[in-house]
Amino acid sequence: MIRKTRQQASLRVSSASDLLEVRAASTTDDLTRDGFVRAHPHGTFFHLRGWTRFVGNVHGHTERDLLAWRGGRLVGVLPLMECRGLGLRRSLISGPYAVYGGALAEERSVELALIEAAKELARSLGVGHLELRYRHNPELENLLCSDLYATFIKELPEDPADVLAQMPKKARAEARKARNRHGLELSRGVWYVDDLVRLFFMNKQALGSPALPAEHFRMLLEEFSEDEVFVHLVRRRGTPVAAVMSFAFEDTLIAYYAGTRPGADREISASNYMYMALQEWGVEHGFKKFDFCRSRRDSGAFRFKLHQGFTALPLNYRYFLVNRKRLPSFTPSNPRTAFLRNTWSRLPAWVARRASSVLSHYIA
Repeated sequence: MIRKTRQQASLRVSSASDLLEVRAASTTDDLTRDGFVRAHPHGTFFHLRGWTRFVGNVHGHTERDLLAWRGGRLVGVLPLMECRGLGLRRSLISGPYAVYGGALAEERSVELALIEAAKELARSLGVGHLELRYRHNPELENLLCSDLYATFIKELPEDPADVLAQMPKKARAEARKARNRHGLELSRGVWYVDDLVRLFFMNKQALGSPALPAEHFRMLLEEFSEDEVFVHLVRRRGTPVAAVMSFAFEDTLIAYYAGTRPGADREISASNYMYMALQEWGVEHGFKKFDFCRSRRDSGAFRFKLHQGFTALPLNYRYFLVNRKRLPSFTPSNPRTAFLRNTWSRLPAWVARRASSVLSHYIA
């Protein structure tokens, strides 16, 4: 038996045991939901309730999270947001501003029920497409897939000294020189967030891409605890040269947002040092894995992570088209965006900063 309401996607499937119900999440479900996410083998930081709440507060997108229940027990979670896009387009994304998403479930039948409910919701809202940013392969042959991105995750050693020892020879030499010859030092503190925002903006403009507003980073620090979000700054003789914001999820340290002073990588290997030192810090604080997150396969960041000794793991994004005829392609790897990138990189900084504050809400 299947029953749907007008206000939300709700799917009920009868079984031999209890009725399976997929319905919209509510704030009363938050603790139960996060407990489920943390216990699930494919759960990620971006499946947590705090992520969709933070995105909604900063960027104004609408929360459409779906939960699956059976006999009063939570058996599935699908983080989902209705996002505004450029040109009045809208989409359902799991999850926006995140590298991972997709449905988490105890059983395959529950996962499929969540996806069917999301597809029905996409149709009823009339969005362009539904996007599920799976990290693992969901084996959903009836959905379109993209191989544009890869992620990078590796086990951390037990001894901080082994981080440097396990790096490829060239990267190891650059990191060692950055520490010993150039005197780079890593410090942690949420008060470094302004340095991160400034360096992040400079990097994004140089790449010809809109940046995220300062509120995006500050709200992350408000939404999550000091044991979940960290800001590290790299300095040379007291001068900031690089910064990174990372997240903690169970035993994994996730390096997410970063920025470097122009020329700092070429002159003093700032990024080589920063990520080596961040991994050492992670080992010292009990983390077992380091997640370098996604990069486009044709990008400099992709090549840098390979240079650091990480292995590229394909990401498994899946799409259901509703009012679109093809997969989204508004990315820096699309040749049609070259003119826009070149123009953006030449804008006065204050113009790019103001424009970024507006455009960032439409690029999820």
